[in-house]
Amino acid sequence: MSRCSRDAGFSLIEVMMAMVISGIALMGTMGAVEISSRYVQQGGLSSRALELAQARLEVKRSVRWQSLLEDDLDHDGVPETIMKDDGQGRDAMAGDGIYTAVLERDGVTVVWSVEADRPGPLGAVGLVAVRAVASYIGPGGQKEVRVATLRANPAFVGQR
Repeated sequence: MSRCSRDAGFSLIEVMMAMVISGIALMGTMGAVEISSRYVQQGGLSSRALELAQARLEVKRSVRWQSLLEDDLDHDGVPETIMKDDGQGRDAMAGDGIYTAVLERDGVTVVWSVEADRPGPLGAVGLVAVRAVASYIGPGGQKEVRVATLRANPAFVGQR
């Protein structure tokens, strides 16, 4: 009878080996969860950057031509940003015909610009290029999302 009861259970070595194997499997699973969590967070930040950049383009496509250089960021009817061609901040050079503005929100920096097809006041140009670059810090360093569009002056009369 003592022989039957000895064969029925697990030895201490078997239990310890099962615990080691379970621990290794659990550590691998936790590592995979951590990596996938980072990728989900990165994807969310990338989507947010794209959303902010596209939003700036949509605003520039939908406003009146006379308001092209004004930005009402909080939608209260009062422009918070007036785009300038002054060589300050993100504007590379004064008088180059490229007007820029910057917005930082939720870890994303968006720089958008309006560039005329030729020198002169915007009322006298026929076409502008609108660009937005959203940048953020990701696991691999600085990341960027770039979008652009063209917009024609509806009141333009003249030579190109």
